[in-house]
Amino acid sequence: MRLSLKKLLAVLGILTIAYTNTLGTPPLHVKKEVPASIKKTASVYDSLHLAGHGLSRQAYDYAVRGFNRLADKGLLKNDSVITIVDFDQPSYNKRMYILDIKNYKILFRTWAAHGKNTGRETANSFSNSPNSHKSSLGFYITEQTYNGENGYSLKLMGMEKSNCNAQKRAIVLHGAPYVSQRTIESMGFIGRSHGCPAVPTELSKPIINTIKNGSCLFIYNKAYLSSLSV
Repeated sequence: MRLSLKKLLAVLGILTIAYTNTLGTPPLHVKKEVPASIKKTASVYDSLHLAGHGLSRQAYDYAVRGFNRLADKGLLKNDSVITIVDFDQPSYNKRMYILDIKNYKILFRTWAAHGKNTGRETANSFSNSPNSHKSSLGFYITEQTYNGENGYSLKLMGMEKSNCNAQKRAIVLHGAPYVSQRTIESMGFIGRSHGCPAVPTELSKPIINTIKNGSCLFIYNKAYLSSLSV
């Protein structure tokens, strides 16, 4: 039986509503279309030769898709800078990348710690639970700075189910003396945190001042693809 255009549109509308209610909001990295903003940020990867700096294309592509979704929702006060932590890499690699994607610049590339229960030199176990001392994957938005027991630090807001307890767990970005070349030479890998993406002490202040107050930070590992996201 042939349907009139009006009835056909009504049916399609019902199907669309059913699909949305069943699946909920898609993960931040999911996008049906590839808008110009993603195409532009994707070109940064090749222009900055990020493959040669060790950042996988998959990690970068997921990062910019989530970044653009957050920007589209008006959640980023700083929509120029993105921080990507690639936990597919071992901790003795400089696996934190801070990029200015509007001006095509690598602002920082340095070490970043994972939680002590996430693994030794490699990160392979993640959790969003309090007191787990594990890292949490996914997208964060940077907030305000403060001075705490680890000195000058930066609060992070987890934006997904995989990291929504970040504030409750006091997951912040701070400097740590165990994130250093000396530790690598002594142990073969950098020291580990209670789940915070700790950075070298000497870089903590300039990094925090660059990414504070509303920029996107993405912690990636292949396990992210199977994590539950909002």
